Amino acid sequence: MGHGASTSKSSSGELKKEIARKTGLEPDKQRVLFRGKEKEDGVHLHSAGVKDKAKLLVLENAASNEKKVEEMASSKENAEETTASKENELEEMKESEEMSKAFAAVAGIRREVDKLSERVAALEVAVNSGTKVANEEFDVSAELLMRELLKLDGIEAEGEAKLQRKAEVRRVQNFHETLDNLKARNSDPRNNSSNAVSVTTKWETFDSGMGSLTPPPPMSSSTNVTQDWEQFD
Repeated sequence: MGHGASTSKSSSGELKKEIARKTGLEPDKQRVLFRGKEKEDGVHLHSAGVKDKAKLLVLENAASNEKKVEEMASSKENAEETTASKENELEEMKESEEMSKAFAAVAGIRREVDKLSERVAALEVAVNSGTKVANEEFDVSAELLMRELLKLDGIEAEGEAKLQRKAEVRRVQNFHETLDNLKARNSDPRNNSSNAVSVTTKWETFDSGMGSLTPPPPMSSSTNVTQDWEQFD
């Protein structure tokens, strides 16, 4: 042996320190063996029969190696947990953003349906009073409601947003059923009196993108009454 300043007169512990300076392997993680036997730190090498130029076997302590493996595994698990936590946070942020979009979309449709509900209410008043209403008025209202229903169907929602969408769908369906009933009553000859009048509604352009629908000219009758609907914002 002749490892740096170490000689056969050095102890096993001193040799380990010298090896640590050269290799970076801490002394407590080393095992020094000579002729298959491990030498304790306090044992002087010459007393164990080790001479200069003799060959010693230095091994890394198995327990130390296992500890290193455990530390690496633990570090890997921590890294995986951190990655999973970040992925969960991103997923929650994405879900929150999607839910906010769904709430906003449903709210926008609700405002449009509120405006259409006023049309349905006006038609109901006219039919109940015995006023003859052009069938196109019911068809236009039904078409506009159907467009809102299709918009609702295109909204992807979960949780509370899904419940709100479902409630709005049912609301639109109820208005649609009301229009069908009003149209049937309006077409029933028994509901027509001799002084019935024709009510023609002028539909303005919808700013919500639903388009402009203009019914045909008013039906001929003894009296014509024209009502201009206000413009949808």
